[in-house]
Amino acid sequence: MTEIILLSDPRVASTGVAETGERLVDLRATGSLLVDARQADDDGSYAHVRAGVADRLLDAQKRLPTGIRLLVVEGFRPPALQRRYYEEYATVMRAEHPTAPPTRIRELTSAYISPPEVAPHVSGGAVDLTLCTDDGVELPLGTEVNATPEESGGRCRTAAPGITAEARSHRDILGQAMTAAGFVNYPTEWWHWSYGDRYWALLSGRPAAPYGPADRPRSA
Repeated sequence: MTEIILLSDPRVASTGVAETGERLVDLRATGSLLVDARQADDDGSYAHVRAGVADRLLDAQKRLPTGIRLLVVEGFRPPALQRRYYEEYATVMRAEHPTAPPTRIRELTSAYISPPEVAPHVSGGAVDLTLCTDDGVELPLGTEVNATPEESGGRCRTAAPGITAEARSHRDILGQAMTAAGFVNYPTEWWHWSYGDRYWALLSGRPAAPYGPADRPRSA
């Protein structure tokens, strides 16, 4: 069985960063990628990623079968929002596991929400996304994007059993395109892919990540 490395793993935090200073770009301006508004925020942070990530998303989309497109749900996430999401889910985990030590709560929480200090979304290197038709109709991939382990019965895991053959095929299609474009998947969330962050660097065997915490997008 392949080891699942969680974002709480000390090896992620110990991975260095050699920041490139690459800018955040708005995926809505590409004219080619569809960006869903379900995670929209006031300043449009959710639609931004590093320029290199945007290029790789365009590459991944070209690798998809005819009639299928990427549908981006969320990219950059400001640190304050990441901390809020993490603490909210950690509170749920503490309630469900009242005798668990802090290290176990951190592990349980990071299966769904990354610890803020190593969060791929904060780097601008991560995207949550799914597949859709040319008309923007989402394809079935076994769960909703951002489904928790509890509400999905664990089917949010990329390799989870218990999903339909159609959903498995769509996950495979997404995985093949994203991997070929240079992304790595967070295996507890089929929709989460990243490039350039510390998790990517660890899984890719790189000595350092090119993306550290990114600056919030500035209004034009």
